[in-house]
Amino acid sequence: MEVVLVETKKDLKKFIELPYHIYKVDPVWVPPLRGELAGQFDPVRNPYLNHCRHQLFLLYDSDKPVGRIAAFIDDLAVDFWQEPIGLFGYFESPSDNQASHLLLEGARKWLVVHGMQKMRGPWSFVSQEWGSVVEGFSPAPVVMSPYNPPFYNEQYEEFGLSKIKDLLVYQIDHNQNYQVPERILTLTEKIRSRYGINTRILNMKTLDQDVEKIIALSNESLIKNWGYSPVTDEEVRAMVHDLKQIIQPKGVIFAENQTGKAVGFAIAIPDINLLLKGLNGRLLPFGWLKLLRGIPRLKQYRMFALGVIPSYHGKGIDALLYRALYDSLYSTDMQMEINYVLEDNDPMNNAIIKLGAKLYRRYRVYEKDISTSED
Repeated sequence: MEVVLVETKKDLKKFIELPYHIYKVDPVWVPPLRGELAGQFDPVRNPYLNHCRHQLFLLYDSDKPVGRIAAFIDDLAVDFWQEPIGLFGYFESPSDNQASHLLLEGARKWLVVHGMQKMRGPWSFVSQEWGSVVEGFSPAPVVMSPYNPPFYNEQYEEFGLSKIKDLLVYQIDHNQNYQVPERILTLTEKIRSRYGINTRILNMKTLDQDVEKIIALSNESLIKNWGYSPVTDEEVRAMVHDLKQIIQPKGVIFAENQTGKAVGFAIAIPDINLLLKGLNGRLLPFGWLKLLRGIPRLKQYRMFALGVIPSYHGKGIDALLYRALYDSLYSTDMQMEINYVLEDNDPMNNAIIKLGAKLYRRYRVYEKDISTSED
């Protein structure tokens, strides 16, 4: 087996296509749209790459690609964290520790050469697509969520990577007779009245202004979250452009005070993974029609983001946003995955548990000190 650099368009195509071969008989994996996946590696379509140095690797066995990994350095994140932490992601490997070691070692060496002292992952070129599944390997992942077989975690640990943070996933499901607890209904009404908070959905007529509010709220409300680094305007606009075809105005909620200032937001995305099953990552010939007809009918969602500015922390605005989002999306068969919540974010976890949500999946981010030579 040999690890080689991805240097040509042909190499990149092999890198992108590899999961479709590895998971083709896996009943849980959801094939992403090939065009969308390819866009993650295109600097024109993905502004994240404008501040990210990266190198892709392929693992070959007898001239056949059997594994892959990306090593990358987010320069904005390194500056923000004030720590030389390199990242790895897009990891795929056979169930062979020799294979995984070759891939992870290739990424480690590249990060060391470029001055990094720690190696963290799995990470990706997409905001908040982090972590390796360690609990809850089924059902299928929701939109923009990672998936991996259990043995990847053993391979990470065998290489010397260890847990740095767990990311928790909760679910509410009307098919399991979910209802918002009465005490939460009473509490959120008191919060609304006490602090003069109004909630509203996204206004498509003033989309650009609302996007600006999301950018400002994200950078102010999430700044102290572990793993966070400032998001550029270009990244948010690119994400909005990509999500514009699937996002529903009723799935984006703003909390505003008496002066009309936005103090918090919540975003839930329809789970289009339910529609991608069976398309094998292709919109043609009939995949686009399935999406066009299916998206408006979806009743399953991923809560993608929620933030409250620091001056309104501890006032229950997060619970109010959950309640407003629930009311906005309500149907008798609604399901929502709250994905993800930092394991040590006690206020957020407590609020979610009080809402009656059930913990059902856990992602793990690993880290390794690479400051000492292993060569």
